Amino acid sequence: MQFPAVQQVCVLGSTGSIGVSTLDVLARHPEQYSVYALTARERVAELAQQCRRFTPRYAVVLDEGRAAELRRELSESGVATEVLCGVAGLCQVASDARVDVVMAAIVGAAGLRPTLAAVKAGKKVLLANKESLVMAGPLFMAALTESGAQLLPIDSEHNAIFQCLPYPCDSLEAAGVEKILLTGSGGPFRNREVEELENVTPDEACAHPNWSMGRKISVDSATMMNKGLEFIEACYLFHASPQDIDIVVHPQSIIHSMVQYRDGSLLAQMGNPDMRTPIAHALAFPERIDSGVPALDLIAQGRLDFEAPDETRFPSLRLAREAIITGGSAPTVLNAANEVAVAAFLDGQLAFTAIPLIIEDVMNSAEVVELTGLDVVELADREARNLAEEALQRLRKAGAGSGETPELRSM
Repeated sequence: MQFPAVQQVCVLGSTGSIGVSTLDVLARHPEQYSVYALTARERVAELAQQCRRFTPRYAVVLDEGRAAELRRELSESGVATEVLCGVAGLCQVASDARVDVVMAAIVGAAGLRPTLAAVKAGKKVLLANKESLVMAGPLFMAALTESGAQLLPIDSEHNAIFQCLPYPCDSLEAAGVEKILLTGSGGPFRNREVEELENVTPDEACAHPNWSMGRKISVDSATMMNKGLEFIEACYLFHASPQDIDIVVHPQSIIHSMVQYRDGSLLAQMGNPDMRTPIAHALAFPERIDSGVPALDLIAQGRLDFEAPDETRFPSLRLAREAIITGGSAPTVLNAANEVAVAAFLDGQLAFTAIPLIIEDVMNSAEVVELTGLDVVELADREARNLAEEALQRLRKAGAGSGETPELRSM
């Protein structure tokens, strides 16, 4: 197998779970990949340790105070990595002419600008930041077409769909596809009584049965908003309508998603629940490299179960579907309200069952506009966050943080 010269990789969000898994895969193939830049929001100690190991050209953190702290740590260790800060620094390393591959693994809206910068610079972009497409799908896909960048999905579900489709695939109908089946585990509360969900704690919500993820994404999995965001992402990635995609609950997380064809074939991508598999696939595509993940033992697995999602238990699925059908800035609003509500839940300021109430209130209140530019996206995001904060304040004043009052506007 022949590979090109060593590829320079920028890892946006290197201290998160996806970033750490990416570095694990890269370390297994030093003859093929070199780490050019690493970035983190605030975990300076972890970022400094990564810099000592991989000696990147650049490291980026968000604020100057932490940048100064990182510079001191690296200087004391004799590491020559140059430290940048802020969104400008993130965009600089993501679009650097010497970078071949960008892993976009910053969680949430903060990942939009640097991911879009990588796309506009024509990079090979490994997309783990689903919020970039959720917030700015039409703009993102237009920039992709204009720049000729290569976009490879990292979410295990979208990577599975990608592997089950012909490449390239610009039309599901032309490819003979009848349905995309987007799987999800159902999270830690799939079988919990609905009336018991009001009192779940952040630690319970973050205890995913199959995957090791950051706290925000873990809560999204527990509410199934993560699946809702993935539903929106899949519509953009695969040129699909909402009617082309069904969500299937699959508790074992062994089948990562499926594609149903016109001739009756159903193709599924299977593997152990480990993000290093889709990362290795996307890094080397169209070749294959070792990911470090053990082969799936189907005999030991024993059984695979499937069921329909319960939208009474998981109203976030309905909200996500409504957002993509509405279009325009509605998915941007959905994502912003969710980020505010989840942060409040993790801070102990909001009950678990109130998360979708906040989101729905904001979606009913926010103006839906056409996404004509990045400034419009960011304005819609800010306004939705403000509305979410106002909704939280009404809940606090009413003493209804448990989510027992369905009409927030009546408070």
